[in-house]
Amino acid sequence: MKKICLLHAIVFIGFLLLAGCSNDSNSGTAAVQSTHSDSPEYYLLRPEVEKLYGYSHAVKIGDDIKISGAVSMDDKGNLTAPGSMEQQMKNCYNDLEKILKHYGYSFNDVVVENVFTTNMAEFINVSAYRNTIYKKQFPTGTWLEVKGLALPGQ
Repeated sequence: MKKICLLHAIVFIGFLLLAGCSNDSNSGTAAVQSTHSDSPEYYLLRPEVEKLYGYSHAVKIGDDIKISGAVSMDDKGNLTAPGSMEQQMKNCYNDLEKILKHYGYSFNDVVVENVFTTNMAEFINVSAYRNTIYKKQFPTGTWLEVKGLALPGQ
C-alpha cells in the first residue's frame, strides 16, 4: 500500500507544502512503498525560482518523499491570484498534484497534511475546497496560524 505524509502551509493568499515521513512502523506514520534505491531523485517544478531561492521542490530518497513547498506563483516567482485565498489554494493544490503524479501518487496517498496560515478565519472559509482534493479520505494533520510566510501578500 502506498502512502505519503505531507506537511504543508496554506498562507493568507497561498499554499506551501512540505512533505516527509519515515517508514518506521513504531512511529505511527506510514511511508511511500517503493522499490527504488536510496539515491535521491530530485524534482524541480520551477527550476529558475528554486535555484534563486536555493531549494529543490521535492526529493525522493528510498521510501520518503519530501516536498518543500507550493506557493501560488508563476514560473518567475511572482505571486498569482493576490487577494483570493481560494484561487491560490487551487493553484497550489494543482502544483502539488503535479509533484505527486511525477512520483506516481495522488492525494489519495496522503496520510498527513499540516497547515500553516496567516489568516485562519479566511482559511476556514475556503477549506471546503479540500473536499474536491481528498475524495477517498482526509489525511491527519494540524492547522496553525502564523505571523508570516515566504512571499509578501500571502
